[in-house]
Amino acid sequence: MTRSKSVNPLAEKQDLIHLAILLVIALGIGLYLIATTVVITKDGAWYIEQARRFSSEPQSIIKVHPFGYPFLIFAAHKLVSSLSGGSSLFTWIYSAQSITLLCRLLALVPLYFIGKLLVGSRRSFWAIFILIILPYPADFVSDILREWPHMLFLASGFLFLIWGAKQGKCWMFGVTGFAAGLGHIIRPECGQLIIYGALWTFIRLFSPRPGMSRPKLLCALSVLLIGFAIPAAPYMTARGQYLPRKLKALISSAGHQESEEIRQPETNSGNNIYIASGMPVKIAKAIGKLAGVMSENLMYFFVPPMLIGIYFRFRKQSSATEIEKFFLPAFVALNVVMLITLYYSWEYISRRHCFPLVVFTIFYVPIGLEVWAGWLADRFSKSRPASDKDVRLWFFILLITGTAICMPKLLRHSGQDKQGYRAAATWLRENTDQEDLIAVPDSRITFYAERKGLIYDAKPPTRAKYVVVIVKKENEKPDFAGAAKEEYSVWVDEHKKNKKLIIYKMPL
Repeated sequence: MTRSKSVNPLAEKQDLIHLAILLVIALGIGLYLIATTVVITKDGAWYIEQARRFSSEPQSIIKVHPFGYPFLIFAAHKLVSSLSGGSSLFTWIYSAQSITLLCRLLALVPLYFIGKLLVGSRRSFWAIFILIILPYPADFVSDILREWPHMLFLASGFLFLIWGAKQGKCWMFGVTGFAAGLGHIIRPECGQLIIYGALWTFIRLFSPRPGMSRPKLLCALSVLLIGFAIPAAPYMTARGQYLPRKLKALISSAGHQESEEIRQPETNSGNNIYIASGMPVKIAKAIGKLAGVMSENLMYFFVPPMLIGIYFRFRKQSSATEIEKFFLPAFVALNVVMLITLYYSWEYISRRHCFPLVVFTIFYVPIGLEVWAGWLADRFSKSRPASDKDVRLWFFILLITGTAICMPKLLRHSGQDKQGYRAAATWLRENTDQEDLIAVPDSRITFYAERKGLIYDAKPPTRAKYVVVIVKKENEKPDFAGAAKEEYSVWVDEHKKNKKLIIYKMPL
């Protein structure tokens, strides 16, 4: 008893040191990325526009899109503007980036403890360090995207779910449900926590094992659902929809296709054969796309260690616990199915969609690096067998190599390839009136110009007072250029000089 009491404070102190180091590194990288951002993403500009409208049109914002992230931006801007004594476009931008960075820092805390429960504190420390230096997840802060706020609630709920399953405490399932409900308001995918919790309790109900009794399991399931309903039910009622939009569209399209087959079984039989034969091809393409996007997120270098780590962790006679063997495979399987379905139905998978899968498999990268380091030490060390010191040396060589691969992309200026947008926006802000309608190929131009924009894809509309076009050749002219007056031109990327942005004033 005396020994366990002396060990616990030491372990807690080690956790605090680990978290302090990780948070300082993440904070430094986040502040650097915010300070060096040239242009935010289209989605980032859209989220800020939604936040700006929130105070005057909350109901319309809630019905259009999950309002959690715009609301966080709105609340952060309220605080920042009250402290700074005013509001401007850049107050909104910095408020959005700051609240996203805060969510990233807070999310690292539950992620670290999830890793500690799964693979131990030392491996969890290195896993979170690798996650922090990965360029694309880091860019989500400066780009103003909702991935880190979503991850904060997903990771917090997942941590309490593991704790609840391990310790058999019902109230922890309630916290899981509440976190899932709050996260659902940011991204609907956060509701997957309810699936894992419900599945775990059902398995335990019908396959009794030592731990929670059946009445306690029913209590856990009940508080899980109630916790989710507390924040999610009012949101769903206000929105008028109880299913996520894409899930509803997927069910609707599946039902429509089935009814078509029932109505016309003979005439559609040839098409059905074609669709059935095309399904494996499309699924194979989805798997290939998923593998490619995951590899991009992990900068390719960390993919082999991740796969090696997963294999060694989940092979027979491994040290993985029963809880780890249930929740992690369930998480990976469901997210892979969701991503394949996304590609199959809408034909796209982005790095953002794969982000949760990257985060929850990152814990196995240090294990893979250890195995890889052991192989290298056995091959190249002078002593036979290789000593622990040699293995540690190779581990850090591999870690430093991976860090060096990440650094150039991590430390680049975000949006630098579109710096001409800012120059054009400045010209428009200084040379046009507030009521002027400006046709643009990218909404960020009018966002930074603080003007009304009309977005076009191919042919620009001539009813706007000003039209902004992007050409790939310096002498290239649009069809209407003869009647319009060229007012301003700038290279989109000053370094590459491969695209030029031209502003035309249209004739009255």
